[in-house]
Amino acid sequence: MAGEIVERVVRYIASEIVDNAEAVEVEIIEESDSEVVAEVRTEKSDMGRVIGRRGRVAKAIRLVAQAAGDEEGLKAQVEFLD
Repeated sequence: MAGEIVERVVRYIASEIVDNAEAVEVEIIEESDSEVVAEVRTEKSDMGRVIGRRGRVAKAIRLVAQAAGDEEGLKAQVEFLD
């Protein structure tokens, strides 16, 4: 499956940040053969932790996801959804 490494990395990071790790959902959507989008859902109370002040945590998660995507030869994006 394309984006498997991206999914595991994003799920791990998000689960370690939030209070309720069981509520973290990461879905990989293949935009094309070389591009995937990881959609992250958490409880509303934990979304602020995942995004961080001024979006710094979200930016860091996106950066790590891009590195994981490079490992698979993919361009990876991360979206945080309510």
